[in-house]
Formats: sequence, C-alpha cells, structure tokens
Amino acid sequence: MAKLQEATKGNIEHLAPHFPRCWNPHSKASKFCGGCGHTIALKYLGFVIDEMDIQDRIVFGVDIGCSLLAWDFFNLDTIQTHHGRTTPTLVGLKRARPELICIAYMGDGGAYAIGAQHLVNTAMRNDNVLVIVGNNTNYGMTGGQLAPTTLIGQKTETTPYGRTIEEHGRPLDGCKLVASLAQENTFVARVSSARPLQMKRIFKSALQRQLDGRGFAFVEVLVN
Repeated sequence: MAKLQEATKGNIEHLAPHFPRCWNPHSKASKFCGGCGHTIALKYLGFVIDEMDIQDRIVFGVDIGCSLLAWDFFNLDTIQTHHGRTTPTLVGLKRARPELICIAYMGDGGAYAIGAQHLVNTAMRNDNVLVIVGNNTNYGMTGGQLAPTTLIGQKTETTPYGRTIEEHGRPLDGCKLVASLAQENTFVARVSSARPLQMKRIFKSALQRQLDGRGFAFVEVLVN
C-alpha cells in the first residue's frame, strides 16, 4: 500500500511490471473495497490494453453501481452513464466512430436487470463492442440485496433466509442468455477473477475481435 500511495505523487512507471501503464496513478489506491474482484479484473484489462498498445483508441464506459468507481481508474477516455445504459451508449459511439475501441464495463445489475433489454438487442445485432460484466451475485454498492444472479440458497439483505425458486425464481445465467440470442460467431466467455492469467487471455481475445471487426464480444467475470 505504501508503494501504491507513493505512485499517486506522479509516476507509476517505477512500479512496472506490477501495475499497468494505462492506469491513472492519481486515483490509486482505488475507491474499491480492499480485495474486491473488480480491481483484479481492471488490472488485467489494463495489462492487455498496454500489450495491444490501444490506449489512445479506447473509450471505456462505466455504469452506476460498483463499476462507477472505475470512472477515473485508467488514463483512458471514459464515460459514466445512467444505470443500465452503458451498453447502448457505447454502441452508439461505436456506430458514430467505428475506429474507436469501445468497452462497456458494468455489474450484474446494470447488465441483467435494468440493462437487460440493451444487452439482448446488442447481442442480437452483433454490435462490434466489448461488454464486460462483473458478477458478484448481489447489489453490492447498496448493501448486498437480491440481484438477478443471486444463487439458490444465497443469503442477502432482502433474502435473509436464502433465495428460493418458489419465492424469487431461478437466477439468471448471463452467458447462456447472450449465447442463446447472439449470432453464431459471437464471443461469449465466463472467467473468475481468481484466475487472472486466464482472464487476461480472454480479454485479449475479446479485444482482438473488435480490432478485427468481427462483432460482439461478451465476458462475464465472477468477482468476490
């Protein structure tokens, strides 16, 4: 932590290779809770952006919820959108400026609850953007309430005795939803933040797809 705080004074280069060059050193240590899986996902996304040398072409969009804490995480052009509207905002930007690389980053609530209609239509149209969803199976920023992805038996602030199928329905599987609606060549993947090197490879494949103009890429990251 001391080294990380030292980086905020100006230069993160001396910490390489431990931190991505495209990070914004003035926003570190980050606003995320200590040990949060979002920070791991963002770190390895940053490493991929560095390796692909695409920092000056990216627009990074964040949602309301925990993902909004990434609004100043990178030295990238960044947009914070209304809740659930990150995907269509980035799709519109990509259509207006197809040379840009557009990444929509959100939580499971922004993707699968209020933003579900946008995710569905983006998948069906095969829009050439990357959507990354950090799935922690609850509404973490507002106290840990039931979310679309909350697991059967999982206790939350609004399911103190655990989620049941009879009372709350089945949890939503975002990857299956996207895969069932998307075109055959759509990139759909799920990875855990506990497997950062695998996550890094997946991010790189997803971004390369956009560089090649091959259509929609969707990555769900299971985060603690």
